[in-house]
Amino acid sequence: MDHDVVVVGAGNAALCAALAARETGARVLVLEAAPEETGGGNTRFTAGAIRAAVNGVDDLRRLMPDLTDAECEITDFGTYTEDQFFDDMFRVTEYRTDPDLVEVLVRNSFETLCWLRDNGVRFAPIWGRQAFKVDGRFKFWGGLVVEAHGGGPGLVEAQWKAARDRGIEIWCEARARELLHDNLSVTGVRVLHQGVLKDIPARAVVLAAGGFQANSEWRTRYLGPGWDLAKVRGTPCNVGDGIRMATEIGASTAGNWSGCHAVGWERNAPEFGDLAVGDAFQKHSYPFGIMVNATGRRFVDEGADFRNYTYAKYGRVILEQPHQFAWQVFDQKVTHLLRDEYRIRQVTKVTADTIEELAGKLEGVDADAFVDEIRHWNAAVRTDVPFNPNVKDGRSTRGLGVVKSNWANTLDEPPFEAYQVTCGITFTFGGVRIDETARVMSADQCPIPGLFAAGEMVGGIFYFNYPGGSGLINGAVFGRIAGQSAGAEVMGGPSAGRD
Repeated sequence: MDHDVVVVGAGNAALCAALAARETGARVLVLEAAPEETGGGNTRFTAGAIRAAVNGVDDLRRLMPDLTDAECEITDFGTYTEDQFFDDMFRVTEYRTDPDLVEVLVRNSFETLCWLRDNGVRFAPIWGRQAFKVDGRFKFWGGLVVEAHGGGPGLVEAQWKAARDRGIEIWCEARARELLHDNLSVTGVRVLHQGVLKDIPARAVVLAAGGFQANSEWRTRYLGPGWDLAKVRGTPCNVGDGIRMATEIGASTAGNWSGCHAVGWERNAPEFGDLAVGDAFQKHSYPFGIMVNATGRRFVDEGADFRNYTYAKYGRVILEQPHQFAWQVFDQKVTHLLRDEYRIRQVTKVTADTIEELAGKLEGVDADAFVDEIRHWNAAVRTDVPFNPNVKDGRSTRGLGVVKSNWANTLDEPPFEAYQVTCGITFTFGGVRIDETARVMSADQCPIPGLFAAGEMVGGIFYFNYPGGSGLINGAVFGRIAGQSAGAEVMGGPSAGRD
């Protein structure tokens, strides 16, 4: 037997599992379905933001020793305590998240980032996307401060380098087909490797192969009608194979199978993610403008909360609109606040010097209704309340059927800009059931010997929505634990989280 532990997948969760298993002394093989140049799962397509409990600038300097005194003096990084992380997880999932799993996630979040740094991953503050400069000082908001250096591609490259430096073998163009088992425990993986079907014996298998978001048939089956029309933000390889293989040998399912992470995404983006553009098809500055649908009307509270806490659920709302699109509209009071993703070449954008002219350029929109909507909007904005993009400022509307709770501004300073968006699905929330040590549970609620799981394909953590950056930390925490547990089972040491 050449390998003790086989890891299925090669994104963030998978590589954390591989590195942790290797630390136990296990011989590790990683299976990546994609070619090397596009490998790394959904992680390669992310912007790299990662959420963790941080108790102040000293913690941040432990993660990012390159932070200078000058940078710290002009920045309010704030704190994001474990209690705040718990509050966000429970609030945005409507108190559905598994309390045992979320306890593990939050308590291990910061130390897992430190462990990643020890394994060669570099981090940086998210200056451009999570902090605005007001009165000469940056203030971070929404509990999200840190991103991987180089974004998702930088994270993948650092993790793959660490793996290879430690003697971990990575096979690309190697799609796992089924789990080998002897009716008692998992004994390996059957894999199609560069066109050749092979049986790979192993004493433990970690599944970290992503959700089923790239499988349009499964999306329609589990998320509902219309979801076959969504764009896929990331890799085309995440079609639910890991979930399928586990359930075929009796794994229990868990979580929000009708739910997913879905965002506002460039209307004319390709079917799957494009690494040349990366995450820039997203359009996340909607809190500072308005969104209208084909009827010319607003349909959602754009300022209900910080972007971090609404963007992952508003993709679903956009998909539910007539013809599955919306236009985001801004005027010159706020265009300087728009994220860099609004300035890419591959964008569906119109500009105009009057609202009437803009109305005629909004493809698919009832122009007269839109002009009427803006008239009512401008009359409803509470201009007596100061606008502040760094806090929930309470600058709201009065008298509208769909309120805007914060960051409301009149649309009256041309030129006006509008961007067309649709729904982009990131990952699905339903998956296999694990315990706190990342062991996959059977339908009888017993651990399946030799089988572990982490990342998107685990159910029970996210429901309805998620706090921004919590996907990568979820993959890192449970990937590390899955690798520790698999290595311990193979090498005879204590399992992760157990004496």
